[in-house]
Amino acid sequence: MIPGNRRVTTLPDMSDVPERARVVVIGGGIIGTSIAYHLGHLGWSDVVLLERDRLTSGTTWHAAGLMTCFGSLSETSMSMRQYTRELYSRLEAETGQSTGFRPVGFIEAAADAGRLEEYRRVAAFNRHVGLDVHEITPSEIADLFPWAETSDLLAGFYVPQDGRVNPVDATMALAKGARMQGVRIVEGVSVDRVLTERGRVTGVATSSGEIECEYVVNCAGMWARQLGERNGVAIPLQAAEHYYLITEPIDGVDPAWPVFEDPSRHGYYREEGGGLMVGLFEPVCAPWSIDGIPPDFSFGELSPDWDRMGPYVERAMERVPITLEAGIRTFFCGPESFTPDLAPIVGEAPDIDNYFVAAGMNSVGILTGGGMGRIVAQWIVDGRPDVDVTGFNVDRMHEYQLTARYRAERTVETLGMVYQTHFPGRSMLTARGIKRSPIHDRLVEQRAYFRDVSGWEGADWFAPPGVEPRVEELSWGRQNWFPYWEQEHRAVREGVGLMDMSFMSKTLVEGPDAGRVLDRVSANAVDGESGVITYTQWLNDGGTIEADLTVTKLADDRFLVVASDTAHGHVRAWLRRHTGDARAHATDVTGALAQVNVQGPRSRELLQSCTSADLSNEAFPFRAAAYIDIGLARVLCVRITYLGELGYELYIPAEHASHVYDELLRAGEAVGLRHTGLKALASLRMEKGYRDYGHDIDNTDSVLEAGLGFAVALDKPGGFVGRDAVLRQKESGPLRRRLLQVRLQDPEPLMHHAEIVLRDGVEVGYVRAASYGHTLGAAVGLAMVEAPEPLTGEWLAAGVWEVDVAGARVPATTSLRPMYDPANERIRR
Repeated sequence: MIPGNRRVTTLPDMSDVPERARVVVIGGGIIGTSIAYHLGHLGWSDVVLLERDRLTSGTTWHAAGLMTCFGSLSETSMSMRQYTRELYSRLEAETGQSTGFRPVGFIEAAADAGRLEEYRRVAAFNRHVGLDVHEITPSEIADLFPWAETSDLLAGFYVPQDGRVNPVDATMALAKGARMQGVRIVEGVSVDRVLTERGRVTGVATSSGEIECEYVVNCAGMWARQLGERNGVAIPLQAAEHYYLITEPIDGVDPAWPVFEDPSRHGYYREEGGGLMVGLFEPVCAPWSIDGIPPDFSFGELSPDWDRMGPYVERAMERVPITLEAGIRTFFCGPESFTPDLAPIVGEAPDIDNYFVAAGMNSVGILTGGGMGRIVAQWIVDGRPDVDVTGFNVDRMHEYQLTARYRAERTVETLGMVYQTHFPGRSMLTARGIKRSPIHDRLVEQRAYFRDVSGWEGADWFAPPGVEPRVEELSWGRQNWFPYWEQEHRAVREGVGLMDMSFMSKTLVEGPDAGRVLDRVSANAVDGESGVITYTQWLNDGGTIEADLTVTKLADDRFLVVASDTAHGHVRAWLRRHTGDARAHATDVTGALAQVNVQGPRSRELLQSCTSADLSNEAFPFRAAAYIDIGLARVLCVRITYLGELGYELYIPAEHASHVYDELLRAGEAVGLRHTGLKALASLRMEKGYRDYGHDIDNTDSVLEAGLGFAVALDKPGGFVGRDAVLRQKESGPLRRRLLQVRLQDPEPLMHHAEIVLRDGVEVGYVRAASYGHTLGAAVGLAMVEAPEPLTGEWLAAGVWEVDVAGARVPATTSLRPMYDPANERIRR
């Protein structure tokens, strides 16, 4: 846990490296030992954990040991934290090995209005999922942590059951618990590479010979990227300098004081050895060892950079002024690994079956380690996870993120994001510009404000002439671009808008068996007539959703699959795993095709003026797909909408995209064409109640609970993956868990995510995603709600509905049908 404790009791000698094991876990830190422990408890004892040196020798040994649950708006993250805290509290009784867990409490300080609103939103959600958290006054903070300077604080958020843990002791307790279940742990053995055959794990090559195995789990911590690259697995984490100092003993410091955290000062504080520990997450950090982590780096320290860190240290110590007067016993610098989006990298590698990854914990490995181990072990044993993993699945990562320059530039920002105020829509600013639409420069000329969209530069909104496209000040309320967004929204509802969607994932599936393969994985019937687009979900055997996408049949042996940017890797991996030996192959054409959407009541009028094709409702009805001419180019035109209006999606060869754009812009002058961005996309689709996988629906939702039963063809010949599970749920009676639309009755408050929904004063769910409905006149979102009885329209109408927005209850209206154009008249005219 601290430098003086690096050598601790090690495990008893074990037998030599086995020739075979069912599972090989690589890495003996908190994550690896937790996975081994949970595999053992699930009955999988034929497991060997390999540690290249000694347990905890990478980053676990020097972790600060915070065991804090407060702070996340993710149900998965909260479940991991709460489970971990509970596990650490009972491991000693099971194993005889203490974890050092001490529930001294935790206080998060809010020093400004932005953080106060964030923490009130977080607190409401955290209470909803079972965390005991209280908003307290600055004077109450001082009572609990007397040395803190509280005169400028606005409030604190106190969790009495949180606290601290000894990371080394916790790891040893997990390791001992794993051994008690029959798991073998071998220290001093490194893994050189994972062995594979025909896209499946067959073993590992180690410094002591080969081990045959069925599953591998890469828990190699800051070495995980280097190990993954040997098999083509993208794990783009990067180590960075991470600091804390420990003062000399201070009279009056009480070990029973809570952990105290003030992100505005970049610091966290707790008792250590009679003095105080001051930990830091500075806003601009220093990456370490970009070229690769040395293989012999163990229990190592880095030379502190006093010149760089001095101002941050001073600012942090000013929050607890006594630390400025006490001597400094230790100023520690050690490596911690961070990921490009500050989310873990977990799950089965997209191109290698049974190669699992659990790495990139972003400094929360200790406080989520128990929960992460449980999730990964269960995933391996059952074949699919039992929690939402869309936000941290390894298949979201990209190979370009492995480059040294990308990792160096992005990591400078990610460590500091831990303590930033997490304003809605905040986008990473570093390592940008790697992926650009073919019409990017044209959009720059139109004053687009861009944000990071899975590495793409996505136009979020457009500034009017004479206005620089910039965010003046991040906030939870209406920002400077709010009126521009409203104008774009109304342009699509009333006229016609042009939207660049080139970042969408596009996969061409071809071959004699392409239709059969796609029809098998799709819940809807997608292998009908050519020239038709079909909206569908891909389900797992449990009937929950793995993908939400469209399939366009271009010919009997040629299909285009289009999904969201975040689903890119998952769609590719799911299709690979379900193709088998069929005569079908998939080609990623995301970068080869620009996607320009023309949407709104006047979209047909605009397109008809650019093409010789007949786009009348009779000749080109809703869901039609055909190649048409625009200017000199030939493009695939699909009549479909994600915005709730008459509209078309144009798939254009990248080299023709600028020409087609210019043709559209020229013709658009006559119909008032307006550029529209992703803010308008969000508000328009939310008014219509259209789903977005990974945001308002995920892998824990059944297709019926998500309200997508209309897109399921239960009677199609041959069935589909997940059909039996869907039938079982359908036959079991009315649903008591459903996704529904929620609109505030007050036009002023804004919803973003995780606001609690109440019926008759009782919490029944939370908002998964939200936007502002400029047509509906208030904030609108999609919420997953659970009812004690059948969840019907009558049950909705019989209740009084409210939404908790940052601690204030706002009256709301709910509906199972789209609040905008529920009969779909506008999209079919």
